[in-house]
Amino acid sequence: MSKDWDFDEIVDREDTASMKWEPSVLSAIFGKGKENLLPLWVADMDFKCPTVVRKAMEKRLEHQIYGYSLVDPSYFPALISWYQRRHQWEIDEKWIITTPGIVPAINYIVQRFSKPGDKIIIQPPVYYPFARAIQNNGRRILDNPLQIVGDHYQMDFADLEKKAKDPRAKMVILCSPHNPVGRVWTRKELEEFGNICIKNNLLIISDEIHCDLIMPGFKHICFPTISEAFAQNSITGLAASKTFNLAGLHQSSIIIPNAGLRQELSSQIENLGFTNSIGGTLFGAISAAAAYNGAESWLEDLIIYLHDNFMYLKTYIETQLPGAKVYDLQGTYLVWVDFRKIGLDCNKMTQILEKDANVALDHGNWFGENGAGFERFNIACPRSILIKAAESVVSAIKKHIGNHAGTN
Repeated sequence: MSKDWDFDEIVDREDTASMKWEPSVLSAIFGKGKENLLPLWVADMDFKCPTVVRKAMEKRLEHQIYGYSLVDPSYFPALISWYQRRHQWEIDEKWIITTPGIVPAINYIVQRFSKPGDKIIIQPPVYYPFARAIQNNGRRILDNPLQIVGDHYQMDFADLEKKAKDPRAKMVILCSPHNPVGRVWTRKELEEFGNICIKNNLLIISDEIHCDLIMPGFKHICFPTISEAFAQNSITGLAASKTFNLAGLHQSSIIIPNAGLRQELSSQIENLGFTNSIGGTLFGAISAAAAYNGAESWLEDLIIYLHDNFMYLKTYIETQLPGAKVYDLQGTYLVWVDFRKIGLDCNKMTQILEKDANVALDHGNWFGENGAGFERFNIACPRSILIKAAESVVSAIKKHIGNHAGTN
């Protein structure tokens, strides 16, 4: 079969209301005068989605009536088949609740299964909407920081055991694969994590939105597949949005094998004005189904391309900037880079990246205090864009270090 995708193609995203590229957003986040930064920050891809997705939406568009709609009937069997063959997870259709996104769903879960003042465990440095979901709903963050051991991050199980015993701790949010550090947790790690949580009666929210973006040599384990106890004490978030670049279509699935938990969350969603039958979007369901059914080869090629992008970035940064460390990418397309040994404080590094390199990255301290000194690079872009950004970053840092050395 001939391939109709080209990940090297540069697609102009200006004037498309792209959150990642929109000048007004860049200005609001990074400051006045930063409207034209080269954006490697927001976690979407600068690649066209699979052609089968566009064709499926075009077919539905031709109908020209877009009234109130149920979830497209192709969606559930497509999702079930995908997770069975890709992740060996037999999902029952009745376990699925559709929502307009995993982050909104996490907020619904926090609201339903905890009370103001309760504590929720997260593992920083971690995706910052988790902290917002906790704090904005009047709950308290209980940090279980990841540890750097040798050349990788790992969970601190002794600390987790201690935090889990806190009588106000009610749930824990697992990021799997982990954003931003790029870890794919092993079965052994997930087992130890899950056993501690269950022993201490913590509800587990497992955000697995990046589960299809796994680099060669690694294997994602869906948390509920490990044991029936894990399945009955967890709520898992899944979506095609990261996998196939469909985030703007707002479709995700929350998987809850436990009937009691499922009924409670359904009630919460209905209280907010949604129902399980219309919890996503018309075109979100159609596009996801089309991708699950027809874009597997596109994804396989994407993973190879992303891995090559990673290898380029790691080699270039570590060769050009001795002291910088690019953590191995096991999953996601988000690369975690440690600049602490470069000798620049966080504010100075931010200034160099934004003012001199003219690049927009997610700064490490956004993910928690232990992210300070790090930067997150989104490598889901044509290699020419990545090369331009990397060369700008290296040049700006070298220039500053050289000038600074010359004044001493």
